[in-house]
Amino acid sequence: MVHRRVRGGKFKIKYEEKPCPVELGQEIDVTIIDLAPNGDGRLILRGYSILVPKAKPREYVKIKITNINEKIITGQIIL
Repeated sequence: MVHRRVRGGKFKIKYEEKPCPVELGQEIDVTIIDLAPNGDGRLILRGYSILVPKAKPREYVKIKITNINEKIITGQIIL
């Protein structure tokens, strides 16, 4: 995020594109933080929300990334 002063003493914010922190098919170890409104486990990684179905809060799991959207990533628990 870059701030620059414009006329009138206000700041204009320019958002920069951040690269996605994970790749499709990548396996990572994560700790689930809380529940999403639809009941899936949720965690946040560098501004991206990762949803993991059938996961509970405070659970340490290994997941495989199955879907990547603009700000939401979906993972699946690996046994």
